[in-house]
Amino acid sequence: MIPSDGHARGATPVDHRAAIAVETARFVAALKDADPTTAVPSCPGWTLADLVRHAGSVQRWFSALLHARVQEPPRTREVDLRLPDRWDGYADWLAESATVAAEAFAATDPDLPMWAWGVDRHARFWARRMLFETLLHRVDADLALGLRPTVDRPLAVDGIDEFLVNLPFATSFAPGVANLRGPDRTIRFRATDGDGDWLVRLRSDGFGLDTSGAADESADATVRGTAADLLLLLYGRLHRDAEVFTRDGDEDLMTLWFGNSAF
Repeated sequence: MIPSDGHARGATPVDHRAAIAVETARFVAALKDADPTTAVPSCPGWTLADLVRHAGSVQRWFSALLHARVQEPPRTREVDLRLPDRWDGYADWLAESATVAAEAFAATDPDLPMWAWGVDRHARFWARRMLFETLLHRVDADLALGLRPTVDRPLAVDGIDEFLVNLPFATSFAPGVANLRGPDRTIRFRATDGDGDWLVRLRSDGFGLDTSGAADESADATVRGTAADLLLLLYGRLHRDAEVFTRDGDEDLMTLWFGNSAF
């Protein structure tokens, strides 16, 4: 389901670089008058200050990788964060992190071959990955502050695809992924608000998206919801028991999936 341009097939194209700026601005806006000690329920043990620090650090680290044109796994995540000493500087610092990222994108051809831990070994991988890191942590901030998070549908569709095509490669930091295997078992995620159908096939040697286009093939387990809600489900921000979903099929298969696909 992932062509060479890094977009989900059949989906509205997403400008990942531009969307990072938009999502960061939404994140920054949510921080106005916020208490830095606010707990973040979707990131247990984190405060809002921890969340902002992480989101900006990821943007700056990915930007350093782009500037370095890395061709092998980096040995360190150290980067000059320029993190302010006081919380009242964190919002501006996060906004500046997006500017650092924009400068890295401007200096880097998205088609440049680069090391990446996922399926797309080009510079564009890092822009797409940065977008969904930023978007999900903006959602985390909304949840922590009692706001109802919204995700634009084109981003949600692209984000589901990005998550599922890269998940098989995530075992180095998500070891449970290695347990996602089985004797030809399938789980489907189907959007109820437009096009969007993802069939994941578990095999004895692993799993992956079925790209055969068999949209009418019956699955052993199916979850249906809006694209935005499915994205939040895959990232653990919603539970499959939530009223926004309908599901049918093998509950043991769903338990296997959701118990081992934490990212």
